[in-house]
Amino acid sequence: MSKSCKGLAMELVKCLSESDCVKVEKRSVRECAGEKSPCIPSECVGLRETYFNCKRGQVCSILLLYLPCLLS
Repeated sequence: MSKSCKGLAMELVKCLSESDCVKVEKRSVRECAGEKSPCIPSECVGLRETYFNCKRGQVCSILLLYLPCLLS
C-alpha cells in the first residue's frame, strides 16, 4: 500500500494511554478509542478521526485497484 497508518495508530494509542479515560476511569485503550467522552482530549479525537480516514483511504485504494478486475 502506498500509505501506512501505523504511525497514526501508535500516536493514537499513546494519546489515549495518557488520557483520563485510561488513567482515571481504568478503561482499556480499545474501549476509550470508541468513546465520545469528555474525558478524551481533543488531540486524541483528532488523531482518531485522522487514523480512521487513513484506514478508509486504504480500503478505497484497494477497491479501486481490484474492482475493475472483479467487474470484467
